[in-house]
Amino acid sequence: MIVGTAGHIDHGKTTLVRALTGVDTDRLPEEKARGVSIELGYAYLDVPGLDERIGFIDVPGHEKLVHTMLAGASGIDFALLLVAADDGVMPQTREHLAVLSLLGLTRGVVVITKTDRAEPGRVDALALELKALLAGTGLRGAPLVAVSAQTGDGLAALRELLFDAARQTPPRAAQGLAPRLAVDRAFSLDGVGTVVTGTLHAGEIVVGDELVIQGQRARVKSLHAQNRAVERARAGQRCAVALAGLAREQAPRGQWLTAPAVALATDRLDARLTLWPGETRPLRSGARVHLHLGAQSVTASVAVLDGGDAIEPGASARVQLVCHAPVGAWRGDRLVLRDAGATRTLAGGVVLDPFAPTRYRRTPERLSELAACELPALDERRERLLALSSLGLDLARFAQAEGLAQPLGGWALGDAARTALTAKLLAALADFHASSPDELGPDAARLRRLVAPRIAEPLWRQLLAELRAAGRIAQRGAFVHLPEHGVQLSAAEQRIAQKVAPRLAAAGGEGAWARDLAKDCAEPEPLMRATLARLAQQGELHQVVKDLYCDTATLARLAAIARTLGAGQGRVTAAAFRDATGLGRKRAIQHLEHFDRVGLLRRVGDEHRLRADSALFSEATS
Repeated sequence: MIVGTAGHIDHGKTTLVRALTGVDTDRLPEEKARGVSIELGYAYLDVPGLDERIGFIDVPGHEKLVHTMLAGASGIDFALLLVAADDGVMPQTREHLAVLSLLGLTRGVVVITKTDRAEPGRVDALALELKALLAGTGLRGAPLVAVSAQTGDGLAALRELLFDAARQTPPRAAQGLAPRLAVDRAFSLDGVGTVVTGTLHAGEIVVGDELVIQGQRARVKSLHAQNRAVERARAGQRCAVALAGLAREQAPRGQWLTAPAVALATDRLDARLTLWPGETRPLRSGARVHLHLGAQSVTASVAVLDGGDAIEPGASARVQLVCHAPVGAWRGDRLVLRDAGATRTLAGGVVLDPFAPTRYRRTPERLSELAACELPALDERRERLLALSSLGLDLARFAQAEGLAQPLGGWALGDAARTALTAKLLAALADFHASSPDELGPDAARLRRLVAPRIAEPLWRQLLAELRAAGRIAQRGAFVHLPEHGVQLSAAEQRIAQKVAPRLAAAGGEGAWARDLAKDCAEPEPLMRATLARLAQQGELHQVVKDLYCDTATLARLAAIARTLGAGQGRVTAAAFRDATGLGRKRAIQHLEHFDRVGLLRRVGDEHRLRADSALFSEATS
């Protein structure tokens, strides 16, 4: 169990933790000199009869250091809200209570400290004031304990409350979730290297794991959990992780140490937000705020998605947060907003979707998707999103947003969406055949533009493959048609096709010109051109440039070379393609430009980049 202290400056948080654990959490010289906590401090207490430790996060109480308090508060299970008997409720008491409530915390103890300094009757009066203060917050009904760290009064009762709470704390969900640790401190140790500390929000970390922080991969050399050397740490524990291959400067506070499969940084997320009831004004779209999520803080702008353009105090609504710097965020993570001047806490909420769209963010369809994101169970969320996704659900991105340890591959299409898309596709083919009976059919890319231009290419290919397997469509090369439709060649055209086939095969990548084929085959040039065009429509051969043709086998071989070069180099250059194919520079460039046009490659400046989702000239489209 992780316990976080909270309360106004000089209300005894560090002193109380020292009295409970024997550990002084003020570790910096300036902290000891000033008697004020500036950084997060940590201490631990063994639970009798349980192989478990309570971890304490001692946070600063000064108003200017609330951002540091938030960095520690996001990972706690249980709160100790401290109020000094000789001082009473102060501004940071109220703000820390707001933070704890807005983070969804419902378990804690309110501790009245410094009772040895209180006037007679003061503790009872303060207890009544605190009960009224807690009403309507997440800590309403929390027990109150009066203590004196100097005399020891009340400490035994407080320890027992903490021990009981630790025994009742359920383990955080770890099974099925990838490790995610919010870094709140990083330092270097001689002989060890870079060490990061933080609360493990999900999953497990094992010595030897390869993890990612800010795009940098690092290996876990050694591991401490709850201040003990371990081989494995689990969600809900305070961890210190020694990382090989990482400089301390590469792991600043606020970053996430995660499994590679779930690493993400987003500048736009959708969330469910609740405005603190103590606010005097609504929170309106366009407001600039400070977003605190995990141990990170960035500025952001608010766009209210529900109903009007504002959230009233105490009310809840869905919003989009447009962040001014990338943040790590996963579905279900808690967040807190402070005002533009970072002087007060405004609202808290929970992340619904870290992959929020730029457009169509307020449509009924999008709001239905957000409602699905709020369903309590993962399976419910996946099935509902699948049913709502007319263009399919990207399972890999779904798993990443959920922080799942095992990534899900590919795309999924719900039954209703599949039926609607199939009907639209078959109707588009029928219309095409009716209007262009002499053509075999549209190529797959053109058909996609006609049927579902926004559908993902991998899902489109998957749908075509399923329909081919079911015999509902046929495909020859890149051209798709209904099985009953076929362009019939005349006897003369069939004769010419048989004549040109061996010549095109012999020509290879250099190809053959229509006029040369007419001459070699002793056929009229107009008839040759018409026949070659008809054969190209059927996908039997391909026109690389006007009047220059290659057969399908040759194009498949050249496409395989382009794929190999693109996979290895990330791009296909004319020089590399020329050398790999043995063609001249001019012909190599003509083939690359043809591949750009048909969708195997994509032209970016002077480069040709492989479209990884294209199946042209592969066995899948034959």
